[in-house]
Amino acid sequence: MTRMTSPDPSGTPVPDPDLLAAFEAAKGFMPRHEGLALYAAAHRAARLGLPLLEVGTYCGRSTLLLADVARRTGVTVVTVDHHRGSEEQQPGWEYHDTELVDPHVGAMDTLPAFRRTLHGAGLEEHVLALVGRSPQAAALWRAPLGLVFIDGGHTEEHAQADYAGWAPQVAVGGLLVIHDVFPDPADGGPAPFHVYQRALESGEFTEEPGTGSLRVLRRTMAGR
Repeated sequence: MTRMTSPDPSGTPVPDPDLLAAFEAAKGFMPRHEGLALYAAAHRAARLGLPLLEVGTYCGRSTLLLADVARRTGVTVVTVDHHRGSEEQQPGWEYHDTELVDPHVGAMDTLPAFRRTLHGAGLEEHVLALVGRSPQAAALWRAPLGLVFIDGGHTEEHAQADYAGWAPQVAVGGLLVIHDVFPDPADGGPAPFHVYQRALESGEFTEEPGTGSLRVLRRTMAGR
């Protein structure tokens, strides 16, 4: 299918209708307005010519947006997930989806759904999927990144580990994007908000306009 990116009146690139339809059809939790903000941030970050990395793949809803940016700009998307589901997606929890349970092992497995999502949109070749734990992947990663999008596990342990592992890899001028940031704990878990505060307090990042629970920070100085 032919895709064209048409900027909105402000000049911000927006996905074409086919991609937006695929985004809406994919399993996931990111609302459209936050997805559009992620798409715009990825376009800005891609100007550095460096890979864009996502922590927390699930079924590939947000990956579609990043992959389309990668296709248009000639960079690569790296997405990291063990595909066994985060804490709130396990049986008995609010976001558990029985359709994503592998009956052969009795555990969550979002990898097949993720691959179908990318295949259906024709974007597989633009994504490198790392299947495993985020800290393990981060310990081996050495290349600078144009964007790091943190949307993995929302416990303090996992969110803080994602920040510690991947934020140092953001190149100067690159973007750190954090999802599900809610200052009021009544609106959502506090761990992403704490990671957002940690990034600002480091003095290495400056906040840019965000949308909803999506926070965008630009690295303005090298890590200490």
